[in-house]
Amino acid sequence: MVNVLSIPPQQISDTWLIATWEDFLVASGNAETDKIRSYYDSGLMRIETMGVGSGHSQDNTLIAQVVSLYGIVKNLRVKGFTNGSFRRTGEQECQPDMAFYVGEDIPNPFPPKNTELVDVDIYGPPTLVIEVASTSLNDDLGRKRLLYERLGIKEYWIVDVLGIAILAFTMENWGSRQIYVSQVLRGLEMNTIEEALRRNQTEDDTQVSRWLMEKFAT
Repeated sequence: MVNVLSIPPQQISDTWLIATWEDFLVASGNAETDKIRSYYDSGLMRIETMGVGSGHSQDNTLIAQVVSLYGIVKNLRVKGFTNGSFRRTGEQECQPDMAFYVGEDIPNPFPPKNTELVDVDIYGPPTLVIEVASTSLNDDLGRKRLLYERLGIKEYWIVDVLGIAILAFTMENWGSRQIYVSQVLRGLEMNTIEEALRRNQTEDDTQVSRWLMEKFAT
């Protein structure tokens, strides 16, 4: 097995490498934590450059608004994390763009507001995980999807920035299938989110949010 610690940091980024949990902790700890995301699953690690493009940041903001507004209108409890890290020590770690605990899955008490990662063995895995993809979707559809299946995520969305589309999957029993209506945000249709993404190209956040509120209220 290749010793990942002997590989220059710039060659570790944005690719999956065979690694022990201990090597992953060292590699992720040595990275600039405000500029990277860290993933680990089944003996593989990925240190990923954080998305900073205009499209990525705009869609990230809008999708968070969609989930929050839907929870408000439908009286559904939601607890969100942006760029949060979730860990099952020795086995898995992920840092999705967004993650949400929904309804009865919301931990009590909440994870403390400190610098520690969220321990899924204590607080459980998030109900919904969202990745915003501004380039290739291959990794989000592939190894990350497998990671989230094994972590126990109930629903996973991929936001295709360039395609202005949402790929959504329900997850159970270490498997997943595509859905077009959310099962954890009951009744939320993916085509409604896609319409909001299209509107966001020419309308500001307030205008899109007003449209969403009217749509959700019907």
